Amino acid sequence: MKQIDIYTTAYCPYCVRAKMLLERKGVAYREFRVDGSSGVSRAEVVKRSGGLRTVPQIFIGDVHVGGFDELASLEREGGLDALFSGE
Repeated sequence: MKQIDIYTTAYCPYCVRAKMLLERKGVAYREFRVDGSSGVSRAEVVKRSGGLRTVPQIFIGDVHVGGFDELASLEREGGLDALFSGE
């Protein structure tokens, strides 16, 4: 299973939905709060995401998935499980 990183803020409804989807899939993830409570700066996620400033930003292994909409789209299309396992 690849490492899953998700950058969030405390009150972001899309962050909550992304985490719920990952939890429903039964996968572990590392959450990095960019609103000052985890020591991760918003500048770090902007750099890692190629300039995107919104949250959530989700990474599976070396793949930048994007936000909740992209994560949910991958799930609907049946590609999320393959991305988790690296197939």
